Amino acid sequence: MPRVLLTGFEPFCGEALNPSWEAVRALEGVRIAGHRVAARCLAVEFGRSLPQLRAAIRETSPSLVVCVGQAGGRAQLSLERIGINVDDARIPDNAGRQPVDLPIVDGGPDAYFSTLPLKAMLQALRRAGIPAEVSQTAGTYVCNHVLYGLMHALRRKRRIRGGFIHIPFSPEQAAAHPGAASLSLDTVQQGLRVAVRAALTTRDDIRLAAGATH
Repeated sequence: MPRVLLTGFEPFCGEALNPSWEAVRALEGVRIAGHRVAARCLAVEFGRSLPQLRAAIRETSPSLVVCVGQAGGRAQLSLERIGINVDDARIPDNAGRQPVDLPIVDGGPDAYFSTLPLKAMLQALRRAGIPAEVSQTAGTYVCNHVLYGLMHALRRKRRIRGGFIHIPFSPEQAAAHPGAASLSLDTVQQGLRVAVRAALTTRDDIRLAAGATH
């Protein structure tokens, strides 16, 4: 059976859990649109996350790769449009590294676009009653590092689509961040199922306004 590779991240920034991994690992072995999900956890480290991701791609030979990360403060599932070739860490990673204004790939393109059918995924999520948006920035921390690194790794593997989804805090986390938005793990898991199904069953993306004014 063909595979979908889903990745989440370990906890970081003092949190006890990372809902990206909690949601992803619950989908290990699940069948979606004739594909079986393989789940992997990535380190929140600039030096380790991309070797781990490349190893997971080699091990699973997926037809689709969706990396998932936490963006505390966001209120919706954020379908990331673009990864940029810069590490600019506001906080240290889990290994204590804090690169500033360094390229992810020396001599690499300034940016890579996701190859997921983002608009079709957005439409499917909204029709399922799951709050979602197309995001124009994945930040400059490890999530962007992984998105850019993923697309760089897939640049000659045209048969494999790839991209990144950010998710909000879990309710348990939001309790420690007064006023912060959250989504339950059940909702996130449902959203990932919907998004992956749309990605697997959409050949040509639809045209749907989902840009930003700022």
